[in-house]
Amino acid sequence: MVDKNELRIAWLVPSAEFGAYWPPVLHELKKLIPNTIFYTGRLWPRYDPEAPGTEVVEVVGDTQFITTQKIKTGYSRGYIKATPGIIFPLLKFKPQVIFASGFSIWTLVAIIFKPLGKWRLVLVYESSSPNVDFRDSKVRSTLRRWMGKFADTFVSNSRRGKEYLVEVIGAAESKIFAQPYMVPDAKALVQKLENNKSISLSFPHPIFLCVGQVISRKGIKNLLEACTILQSQGYSNYTVIIVGDGEQRSELEALTKEWGLEKQIVWTGWIEYGYLGSYFLEADVFVFPTLEDTWGMVVLEAMAFGKPILCSKWAGACEMIVEGENGYIFDPYQSEGIANAMRDLIDCPEKLAIMGKKSQQLIAEHTPENAAKLIADVTSLVLEKS
Repeated sequence: MVDKNELRIAWLVPSAEFGAYWPPVLHELKKLIPNTIFYTGRLWPRYDPEAPGTEVVEVVGDTQFITTQKIKTGYSRGYIKATPGIIFPLLKFKPQVIFASGFSIWTLVAIIFKPLGKWRLVLVYESSSPNVDFRDSKVRSTLRRWMGKFADTFVSNSRRGKEYLVEVIGAAESKIFAQPYMVPDAKALVQKLENNKSISLSFPHPIFLCVGQVISRKGIKNLLEACTILQSQGYSNYTVIIVGDGEQRSELEALTKEWGLEKQIVWTGWIEYGYLGSYFLEADVFVFPTLEDTWGMVVLEAMAFGKPILCSKWAGACEMIVEGENGYIFDPYQSEGIANAMRDLIDCPEKLAIMGKKSQQLIAEHTPENAAKLIADVTSLVLEKS
């Protein structure tokens, strides 16, 4: 067994553009494996190099996503353009284990130079969704199956991800760790608040919170349609707070006025990660109407704050919902289903505390400490088999 002070692991994440949740996990991982480097070609907004955990982050190149097919109801298709020059810092660092995210050129580089670097390769697949899996592309699926043959083991957040790795990549079930490694840290979400005090939101309760990019894929228009259904049924004493920004915001704000929902819908714009916790604290329910998300970290973040969850079935994180116990799962294409779930919690406010407590119980084991331990355990396992 390699001494932990001599052990070196590298994470290859070509883009961490929406990865503000990474530092707490990296901070805990560094305690277990001090010689850890997290390589990326794109950082998240307002990146704070002084935050605990960021000392292991190293930027290589400038990753871009090249779109080849625009899809409004899901992830646009294309490919990640990242520098193959990642090989030079890898050969200098000499990791014994590489955790490579997805099937990008960085994973390919790690495979090609595996005999020279003599490293073990862990292929990390966030989760499964149609426009990320490319099951309908024979060329991509064939290439991915070939790449999968060089992986010593696999890690995925979800059961869906595991199913994809088995069914499409041909990975043995025994070689797959299906456990959330992208997990929340409530403290990081309130770190910018003075004395960790929440802001006070003077809006009618219950407050339904939605956090994410304001783009078609996030299904926010469907959420607004659900609100028009509630309006037609005489429900108006509630609030939906939408935190985020994006290309669809002006269109949806116009619809809010056109549909007479100005008193129910609040648009905040983009909020820095360290302030988001204030909105989670003030909200009563979290709603996630996405049309496609491989995971959906915001769902787990809301659970960490003890909130009931109304979640789209097209989010990988819907696996965290126990139907009727800590929330409800709905089809976002059926606005009536969203409205029904919202109405249930408006009519039965006593469910809020019960479901919120269940969310906290379900998320309790999914901490940065346990995510770091998973990575350390996987590292030990692949080295034992070498």
